[in-house]
Order: sequence, then C-alpha cells, then structure tokens
Amino acid sequence: MAKQSVVLTVGFVALLYAIEAVNVASGQRLDQQGVRPRSLDGLTGILFAPLLHANWTHLIDNTVPVLVLGFLTLLFGVGRGLAATAIIWVVGGVGVWLTGDIGTVEIGASVLGFGWLTYVIARGWFVRSLWQIVVGLVVAVLWGSLLLGVLPGQPGISWQGHLFGAVGGLVSAWVLSGDARRHRREEIGRRASAG
Repeated sequence: MAKQSVVLTVGFVALLYAIEAVNVASGQRLDQQGVRPRSLDGLTGILFAPLLHANWTHLIDNTVPVLVLGFLTLLFGVGRGLAATAIIWVVGGVGVWLTGDIGTVEIGASVLGFGWLTYVIARGWFVRSLWQIVVGLVVAVLWGSLLLGVLPGQPGISWQGHLFGAVGGLVSAWVLSGDARRHRREEIGRRASAG
C-alpha cells in the first residue's frame, strides 16, 4: 500500500507541474478556470481550481505539503484516501464559491493540503486506531501551525480555501470512519448485554 501511495502522490504532483507548464506557456490563461465566487460560470472552477497555480512559486510552496499529506492520506487506505480527497475537493470548492470575494478567481492545491492535514489529524480519533492517532499527533506537532492559514489576514491568499479545505478534511474523516464507529457501538452494546 505504501508503494501505491507514493506512486499516486508523486504522479499527482507531476500532473500539477505539467499543468503549470501548460499554464505558463499559455500566458496563465488556465488560471481563469478557477473558482469564481457566486458566479454561475465559476462553479466549474470547483473541478479545476486545485490543479491550477498562479505561478511556479505558488506551486513550489504547495509541493511539500501535497507530497507529505497526500501520501499520509493514501497510506490509511488508497480507496479511502481517494474518497477523502474527493470530499475535500468538493467541500473546499463549494465553500470558496459561497464565501470567496466576488470578482476574484480562486486557485491552488492548498485547499487539498489543508483538508489532508485535518483528515490525518482527526481520522485516528474517529476510528480509535492507536497508530493513526500517533501519526495524527506527529503531523499536528510538525504541521499544525499551518492551520493559522484558515484565518483572514494575508492579502492575495484565499483563507476561505484553507478554511473549507480543513472543514472538508474533518467531514471526510467523520464520514469515512462511519463503519469503525458503528462497529465500536455494536461491540459496546454486545458487552453491555452480556454483562
């Protein structure tokens, strides 16, 4: 599973770099395919925004979080990690579309990075998996300060994307732990009836 997680994560980052190369060659015209808040035309940007970056610096800044947090998300199970990514992608995009500044175009993979961060931190608590809790704690210590990025304040940075990406990570951790939580409740019920 680790090898598949590495291949998928590195492949996704390679795709981001290929898209940015095309974007640069086109004079950054692809950037217009991002989320345009509260514009009907901007709804399609929900599909494309995490794949687009304003420039090479923007993409480079997102690369390490995408590599590390994307890998850890897939390491919990590739199918589950891909489902978490889909939830984060949609929740983050819809949140930006609903709350972003009108007249802007929101782009960047940081919505996924923030979502993966909260997913990795929260998932272990929801499933009560010791090793996932340990991984989540380590990630929280090393990367948790990034969560300050959900607060407004830095011009030109979509705090809404960070916030709703993080919300998407929590939602996905909750939704995708449903089987484990149900199993735990059933086990508690069996023990109570046996006692």
